[in-house]
Amino acid sequence: MTQTDSLTMLQFIEMLLKHGNFTKAAKSLYISQPYLTQVIKRKEKELGTELIDRQATPLQLTEAGRIYYHHLNSLLAEQNRFNKKLETYIHPEKAIIKVGVLSSLGTYLLPLFLPEFLKKYPQVYVELIEDLPHRNEKKILNNQIDFFIGQNPETLPPQLTIYERGPHGYYAIIPESSKLYQKGQRSVDASTISLKELLQEKLILTLHGSAIRHQIDYLIQKFAIQPEIVLESNNIFTIGALAQANLGVTLLPESVQVHETGDKYNVVKLPLQDVSLNYFIAHYNNRTLSKVENDFIECFITNLQESLDQKS
Repeated sequence: MTQTDSLTMLQFIEMLLKHGNFTKAAKSLYISQPYLTQVIKRKEKELGTELIDRQATPLQLTEAGRIYYHHLNSLLAEQNRFNKKLETYIHPEKAIIKVGVLSSLGTYLLPLFLPEFLKKYPQVYVELIEDLPHRNEKKILNNQIDFFIGQNPETLPPQLTIYERGPHGYYAIIPESSKLYQKGQRSVDASTISLKELLQEKLILTLHGSAIRHQIDYLIQKFAIQPEIVLESNNIFTIGALAQANLGVTLLPESVQVHETGDKYNVVKLPLQDVSLNYFIAHYNNRTLSKVENDFIECFITNLQESLDQKS
């Protein structure tokens, strides 16, 4: 069966499921109802089983129909992947760069360099794979992505070539519900509050698997603390907003902005020697990088360094 046939059958079945009968589906497809019925019956005869449960109102797929529908979707997805791979050879100037990055981290890092890079290379297609760091690490080791952008590369496997830019600081948000809160103070000197005290408060943390959580878990073990975690999220901006809304104490990278007008919480800039992060971009060791890919790395490094220098 050709790809055109597969796509046509997929469209026909989807319209049948959407409208629940042959007449409305045919009208939506701008074909006749007898023709649609004939195509479905011909395919059922070819496969040797019914695909459509005609006794159901509205029409539904049979079990065999569901398997066939899943098969058509798989064919379409595989064809799209094939087309993307082939595009590299048909149009070598239209490179595809697959980048794995944590969604909340990408919100900060990608705007620093990606617009400039794509302005220089408008023909390049950048595909973002927004996932947790440990999953993106597996993807890059399996050659499913080209680059992995993250923070704190100390635990990355030796199969990766890493380009680092850091260190970058953290600050803590202490809401007024905390016993450490200092009334009337927007910024609080870190020397007045210990990191151990902070971690003994009610905490809002990122999920296990993130670089930030890895560092905090290390500190919790170091200080032998039994933490009171009131909420976890994979979105650092959610955590920051909830801390500002008085739910609990959290630690955030300096890149995450807080409301300047907030008066219900303290902000404590933490010493770099206590806790810090280091941004990186990595690729598999055995990759032979094109000029476009080398420029992608260089654009990341240069623009990130400029941003960090401005903050220092």
